[in-house]
Amino acid sequence: MFRLPFLLLFQAAENPPAAGSPPEDLTDVNAVMDWLVGFVQTYGPKVVGALLTLVIGLIVVGWITRGVRTALVRAKVDATLAGFLANIARTGLLVMVFISAVGKLGVETTSFVAVLGACGLAVGLALQSSLGNLAAGVMIMFFKPFQVGDFVEAGGTVGVVEEILVFSTRLKTGDNKRIIVPNSQITSGTIVNYSANDTRRIDLVFGIGYGDDLKQAKSILERLCAEDPRILQEPAPVIAVGELADSSVNLLCRPWVKTGDYWAVYWDLLEKAKEAFDAAGVSIPFPQTDVHLHKVGDAA
Repeated sequence: MFRLPFLLLFQAAENPPAAGSPPEDLTDVNAVMDWLVGFVQTYGPKVVGALLTLVIGLIVVGWITRGVRTALVRAKVDATLAGFLANIARTGLLVMVFISAVGKLGVETTSFVAVLGACGLAVGLALQSSLGNLAAGVMIMFFKPFQVGDFVEAGGTVGVVEEILVFSTRLKTGDNKRIIVPNSQITSGTIVNYSANDTRRIDLVFGIGYGDDLKQAKSILERLCAEDPRILQEPAPVIAVGELADSSVNLLCRPWVKTGDYWAVYWDLLEKAKEAFDAAGVSIPFPQTDVHLHKVGDAA
């Protein structure tokens, strides 16, 4: 009894039967064993090859995915982008491994690949705008025109960057509103990053009357810039006559400050200049209209 299966396998190895339908009489041991041996010899190598392809493919895919992720991190690519690209590479490689394993079973994969291509094309056309945001997100994360925490003007919105996602960027405005801007809208326009550099220049214009002492007004502004420790002395503040306007002489005041002190110094300097001008008797003209009346004598 125990030697029968081995004898049948040995005989089948010399003359392997074709794998067909199972025998109708399952009580016939010889017929069942012949069918099993034929089935194993016909499909066994294919199944083993498919399993080996799948196992080895999964191992290789894991190595490649980790290698891609490590290379992107070493290239100082954003962590979110590195993970996203690694996942895309992993998904594509897994599809290739699956198709190869199915092909080892003798299944025709040409039509399967064609169907996948058609489905990919249909999905790409349906998600055209989303794919545009995806491509824009990859560009933002790769080229890094701004980072989380930067104060930027992008996509028609001004605010602090809270989070950079694959499809959109989240900003917080000065009045604490959260705005989600599509990445394609950001990359298609001009991006102004106010936090990119450590220092910024404040541009102020002060108008004084034509009858006021010009040197006195300039000395007041110079004193205010020298007294404020937040104003940098290098580069030195620029105070000069910028324009002889219709009703005023416009003085330019351009001090340099650290980026974090920009608005505080901007507002303080405006207030202190107004108080100093008032104390010194320097007028700040405002638009006005003079009406001159001429009395016409009685006609002769």
